[in-house]
Amino acid sequence: MSSNLRINYTIDPDPAALALRAAHHMLELAEEAVEARGRCRIAISGGSTPKATFRILADPAQPFVSRMPWSQIELFFVDERTVPPDHPDSNYRMTKEALLDHVPIRPEQVHRMQGELEPEVAAAEYEFDLRRTFRLEGAESPRFDILTLGMGPDGHCASLFPHTEALHEIGRLVAANHVPQMNTWRITLTWPVINHAREVFFLIAGADKADRAKQVFTGPKDVETLPSQLIWPASGILTLLMDKAAAAELPPTGADGKGHLERAR
Repeated sequence: MSSNLRINYTIDPDPAALALRAAHHMLELAEEAVEARGRCRIAISGGSTPKATFRILADPAQPFVSRMPWSQIELFFVDERTVPPDHPDSNYRMTKEALLDHVPIRPEQVHRMQGELEPEVAAAEYEFDLRRTFRLEGAESPRFDILTLGMGPDGHCASLFPHTEALHEIGRLVAANHVPQMNTWRITLTWPVINHAREVFFLIAGADKADRAKQVFTGPKDVETLPSQLIWPASGILTLLMDKAAAAELPPTGADGKGHLERAR
């Protein structure tokens, strides 16, 4: 993992513009991955901004349906709620309804976390799936080409919530994480796996994220309280795609709407 982190961020005027930028960003990265390696493995998060992005990717009036290399994509999940796949809270259901039902991607290209199983079983099954798909041995981690994250108002990302056990998990690829503050369990990729991805980017929208974004990306290190600070990609580069409200307390960008921060470990 790089000792220094460059955080590149772009700011769009509203969530709709942010979702469109995210769709273009995913297309560009997917095309690059396919050109370089013949396929693109993407790990996605749930949330309202990804949902809007998925709808744009699936919109026949947009260029993405025809340009995205769907046949060469494998889709994975960053985290999942402990619910069946048809439950309204399921990240899989959201993704299926917003994206998968409308694009030429086959069921075998989609790797679902089985939230209907006991949490520890679901985590173990997904780790087995990752090891088999990526042909991993020993302590190896999967290398996703693209990994998307959101950030909650409490500073969590994936299902790595403040003061939960999964923040300390470094030996497993997938963890069953009990979240006492929500009285629930979640299934989540662990932070070393997230950091091993080639391209990691956050989608952050809304005024309720502004203060937390400032704390996470410019404040002192406190990963127990601000788990998003655990995201420090091995590449040394982290990308933030934000709307104006979420970025209100970050340093202003240039005329091109882009800015950057430098963090030392």
